[in-house]
Amino acid sequence: MFLNIDLHIHSCFSMASSPRMLPEAILSGCRLKGISVIGTGDILHPVWREMWEKTIIPEDMIAVPTTEVEGTDRVHHLILLPDYGAAHDLADDLTPFSKNIGKNGRPQVKLTGEDIASRVHDLNGMIGPAHAFTPWTSLYASHDSVASCYGDEPIDLLELGLSADSGYGSRIADLAGVPFLTNSDAHSPEPAKLGREFTRIETSSDRPDVTAVLDAIKAGTIVMNAGFFPEEGKYNRTACTRCFQPYSLSEAINHGWKCPVDKGKIKKGVRERAEELSSGPQAQRPPYLHIIPLAEIIQRTLKTCSPNTKKCSELYLKCLVAFGDEISVLTETPLDDLCEFHHELGGAVAAFREGRITLHPGGGGRYGTFELG
Repeated sequence: MFLNIDLHIHSCFSMASSPRMLPEAILSGCRLKGISVIGTGDILHPVWREMWEKTIIPEDMIAVPTTEVEGTDRVHHLILLPDYGAAHDLADDLTPFSKNIGKNGRPQVKLTGEDIASRVHDLNGMIGPAHAFTPWTSLYASHDSVASCYGDEPIDLLELGLSADSGYGSRIADLAGVPFLTNSDAHSPEPAKLGREFTRIETSSDRPDVTAVLDAIKAGTIVMNAGFFPEEGKYNRTACTRCFQPYSLSEAINHGWKCPVDKGKIKKGVRERAEELSSGPQAQRPPYLHIIPLAEIIQRTLKTCSPNTKKCSELYLKCLVAFGDEISVLTETPLDDLCEFHHELGGAVAAFREGRITLHPGGGGRYGTFELG
């Protein structure tokens, strides 16, 4: 059985998250998107954990207890747990080392990656770096190797992040055999955010549960990663964090990492950081499907200022009523059927599938953009 999974989201208790990030809204969004396994996010927060424990999960969906924590060196770790009891125990274990574990959905913990990983593994959980290449709060922002952060504790996964795809990590010897996950890191339940990146796994279970999902990741039975074109990410290219002027790596070094235009800080891009860490030939990885959220394709089709306008939302919902979930519309629905439903939208989806896309890379904290040909 194939399952589309998104294991990194946030709750209404995380900074900069929508107050609408509630279990029912998240599950509803997953249904629209085509995600059948969702991470709860922020499961160490006591109120959020209680909310999920009281939520009735549909029989055809799975909620995996997950969280993101910030350890020393400002490295963010993605944690997957087998049940809510383990989440409660981990919260208790980490509380002496955190001032905000009961207040912030993404708590700061004054422990090294090795210490956190050891505690997670003692509870039969899984851990790995979140958005590993991002130039802020990530493994490779602060370290040059996995062992430098996690010591003798192994990592069970690595999250690529929105500015990278599998190719960015497949030439890093340190990551050989580590499963790559693609997740949305969603802070709101809008269709353009939730499930914007996902991982497809295969499980032999006819009635999969949390254990089956974790076992599939451990076994490396990932059949596909799906997500942004890396150029769409906010930190793909080296750029000024104030005016977003892009620079080559050599230019940034020559400028002393200070933008000559406005004296803002130049931040190294994910593309350049991954290249620094790479050596040897590209290792074989599951196929990576570059996708664009359907809501953003509809926005370009209707020429609106936002994918969240009433006009876009109405067409989005009509499309799903006609053809099912968003992932199916983007990848499987016959183009003739889409064109008959809405000629311009069908043409836009055709351009997306055929790769007639012009990308304008992001960097310095600003998302990249795209045009459909």
